[in-house]
This record gives sequence, structure tokens and C-alpha cells, in this order.
Amino acid sequence: MTPNEALDEFRSAGALLEGHFILSSGLHSPVFLQKMFVFQDPARTERVCRALAEKVRETFGAVDYVVSPAVGGIVPGYETARHLGCKAIFVERENGVFVLRRGFTIPEGARVVMVEDIVTTGLSSRECLAALREHPGTILGAACLIDRSGGKADLGAPLVSLVQLDIPAYAPGQLPPDLAALPAIKPGSRNLKS
Repeated sequence: MTPNEALDEFRSAGALLEGHFILSSGLHSPVFLQKMFVFQDPARTERVCRALAEKVRETFGAVDYVVSPAVGGIVPGYETARHLGCKAIFVERENGVFVLRRGFTIPEGARVVMVEDIVTTGLSSRECLAALREHPGTILGAACLIDRSGGKADLGAPLVSLVQLDIPAYAPGQLPPDLAALPAIKPGSRNLKS
């Protein structure tokens, strides 16, 4: 799947939104990728995650565990793991910090890839990877459907993506006038309580 084909999956699902959005990072952007519009369609989700699994396999080889951050990473993590033929688990916030819960463990020697939905600043990905470093196993790298940082997000691990975009994001006090004139919407899930 080419980057344009992957982006077309988002466009066709109505998931490429324009307006004024407050991202889970706290930054503001004129573009939001509502990946849940993609994930509500199992066939579309299967296509993009199969393509991501192929990139993961090409880049990292065999994988034993895919680990994703809750909430947004659970669906692509699970579906990507299905195509890799490995286990899918996720981290959740406990007292504001990502941890493995629900009895999930990573055994010694397991080859692990962190799978995320969308990367903007890489904060959630870095937090997820930090949680994984508390467990045995080898972190091979990270993967996401869309890297909206244009390749600039530093995760502290190699990152592969289906699409790399350079979508502007602004600090709250540095909004361009045309963006500041629009009402802001905060569609992300970072502050959900578990």
C-alpha cells in the first residue's frame, strides 16, 4: 500500500477533518485525523493494518508482541498483531503513567514492537516505550499508521509508518489568525479516565 493509498483510506472514511482542533498533545492544528472513522469499518481497518504489518515485518523481522497505548492504539495494535501472527497487548494509564495491567506480561527474549495510531509529537509513544522498558524483552521499534510530524518526532526507537505528513501544529499562544478565528474542538482521548 502506497502512502497515497493509505491516506485515501482516511479520506474515503471521512477521517481527514479540517477546522480548529486541540490535539491530545495540547497543540492546535487545522487538520485532525479521526482514525475511529477508519476503525469503525473492519474491512478498511484490515487493509491498513495488513499494510502496516508488512512494513513492520520488512523493517524489524519476526515479532512476538505488539504493544499499544490505550485507547487509540488498541484497534490498530490488535489488527496489526493479527497479521504478524503474534500477541497483542496494551498499556493503560495508572496514576497518569502507562503500565501493563490486566495480567499482561512480556517474557524474557520476546521481540516487541509498539504500534500506535497517529504520531504527532511522539509523547504517547515515548511514554508507552518507557513502560515497556520496565519489562524483559527486546524493543525492536515502533510503527504507526500516520506520522503527522513529518518524520521529526523522536521516539527514542526506530519508527515506521504507512504515511508521513508534515501537518502544522501550534502552541496555544502561537496560533495563526485564521486558525484562532475558528472555534476549537478537542476530539482526542488522552484525558479519558479509566
